[in-house]
Amino acid sequence: MTRRTLLALSAAVAGTAWGAKRYAVTGIILKIDLARRSFVASIAAIPGYMEAMSMLFSVRDSKELAGLQPGAHVEFTLVVDTGDSWAEGVRIHQFVSMEQEPLLARRLQLLQGAAESAKPLTAGQPVPDFTLTDQAGQRVTLSRLAGKVVAVTFIYTSCPLPNYCFRLSNNFGRLNQRFSTRMGRDLILLSISFDPVHDQPDVLAKYAFTWKADSKSWHFLTGALPDVQSVCRQFGLNFWQDEGLLTHSLHTIVIDREGKLAADFEGNEFTAEQLGDFVLSVMQR
Repeated sequence: MTRRTLLALSAAVAGTAWGAKRYAVTGIILKIDLARRSFVASIAAIPGYMEAMSMLFSVRDSKELAGLQPGAHVEFTLVVDTGDSWAEGVRIHQFVSMEQEPLLARRLQLLQGAAESAKPLTAGQPVPDFTLTDQAGQRVTLSRLAGKVVAVTFIYTSCPLPNYCFRLSNNFGRLNQRFSTRMGRDLILLSISFDPVHDQPDVLAKYAFTWKADSKSWHFLTGALPDVQSVCRQFGLNFWQDEGLLTHSLHTIVIDREGKLAADFEGNEFTAEQLGDFVLSVMQR
């Protein structure tokens, strides 16, 4: 048997793994199936290979799924071989902004007293009730929204940064369009202002008009500063006045029909489509 034949047989035994292609992927976990060693994720587009979509991925080692849960923002390598594909190196993507505002918010958070740094809620925990006032001057109580999926984000209307409050509001605007036939019935949006001194109902009403928000299904909320601070701290969101601007972190919350936290998305690196795919998965549970 010649050396060339031996090499050919070795390649055949090894399969086509040598020619496997690898792609870097980021996405939001929608569902995990430990028994089948797989997960469903809403992924960003992979340039030159596939568009953004929700799809099932398998892993070869169940340890890849350890510590993951629906709503996790992950990054991994997609391996595509002849007749097979799998995910490997699955890890949670940590949001670290290079912008001054979120970085300063993180530093200030470390300086907070124990009373202000209570551990934020984690997925599966009931969300404590709260009541705030919306753009129509109506009182909105979280517990009265039981039976619906509730998405919550935090903004202030005079935020000058287009990739912060504006982006989070735009994400909700996309949700409002995507689920237009289910708004109010299956889905409620809450945009809570952490600048309640300025963002009174009349100001919020003008801001809501920009997003074509129906006050029956998309509430822009304000209230007494201690009440707003209490809600924000439940989710680990912090904000401070800093030279006329508000320094703040970024969080988008999804609460399931039973009033439990389904996910807390930190940052602004996920897309409106990925957020919508996750909201849909929660509505379908």
